[in-house]
Amino acid sequence: MKIKASFLGFCCAALALSLQAAEINPVKVIFDTDIGNDVDDAMAIAELHALESRGVCKVLGMTITKPDELAAPFIDVLNTFYGRPNIPMGYTHSSLTNVPSSFLQLAEVKDGGQYRYAHKVHRSSDLPEATALLRELLSREEDHSVVLIQVGYFSNLAALLDTKPDTNSPLSGRELIQKKVKFLSVMAGAFKKIGQNEHFCEFNVVQDLPASRKVAAEWPTPIVWSGFEIGAAIEYPAESVNRDFAYVAHHPVAEAYCHYIPMPHNRPTWDLTAVLYAVYPERGYFGLSEAGQVSIDADGSTHFVASVNGRDRYLTLNEAQVVRVKEAFVQWVSEPAHKGE
Repeated sequence: MKIKASFLGFCCAALALSLQAAEINPVKVIFDTDIGNDVDDAMAIAELHALESRGVCKVLGMTITKPDELAAPFIDVLNTFYGRPNIPMGYTHSSLTNVPSSFLQLAEVKDGGQYRYAHKVHRSSDLPEATALLRELLSREEDHSVVLIQVGYFSNLAALLDTKPDTNSPLSGRELIQKKVKFLSVMAGAFKKIGQNEHFCEFNVVQDLPASRKVAAEWPTPIVWSGFEIGAAIEYPAESVNRDFAYVAHHPVAEAYCHYIPMPHNRPTWDLTAVLYAVYPERGYFGLSEAGQVSIDADGSTHFVASVNGRDRYLTLNEAQVVRVKEAFVQWVSEPAHKGE
């Protein structure tokens, strides 16, 4: 009994130290998103807020690649709803065309003459340019301390590579990334055959293909890729949307989910997987490929070649991990907002 009690005490002490370390050293992240094209971006932001409330991450800023004037207002809705209305945001200055979203207009919905969801930003183009914000945020942080999470087009990060020294830093974009970024967690590409397609051209890659190919070729830090097959294997359950968000009359994530595709439907969790790995890379939620190099063909298909000193790895997933990750997503995405943090 003494041995068991001693071991239990040791475990409790180790857990307390682990929790204390997480609170002291949260993972610093910047979230780059094409929110509006799919609802998984909104769920990923909810996930980030839940993880920050637990003290395990700190969101330094969010940048947007979808050229939509309602993208920033909707992110502002989410950040305000979750009690963090002052997270810095930046907007793309790319010349991409926009496909209208089925849910971003929730930022403009009014009830009785008042916005249903409080927010201060009303046009994406009012925000600072994304690369300027990225340079500012990165320059403030310790070396090799920031994890970038990209879940949309490659536009902002490709542009960041080419930025010149400025008042924030005397370094070029590539030098600044190499100095400040720990790794890039990106939802993009495919590393298994999708259906019968061995040359699957994943959405995030093809939307700004020149930018995608540039980042794949030139990015100077490790990249961990969450391919299409990972999020497709983990579906967010419709019953959670119907049940777990009812603690408020209107919930922006649940309403976005229902506006995106008429209910009921279980939606793949692509973007959430890149967030999860970024914050908890050592928890075993996913497996990892061997090291290698990812390249992107002219048609947008991704290829991986193993090499001992390769920069890249991609996520893998077994059946037990699917169950574990799905349950984690349900808990975090539906976690009630922690107001006033």
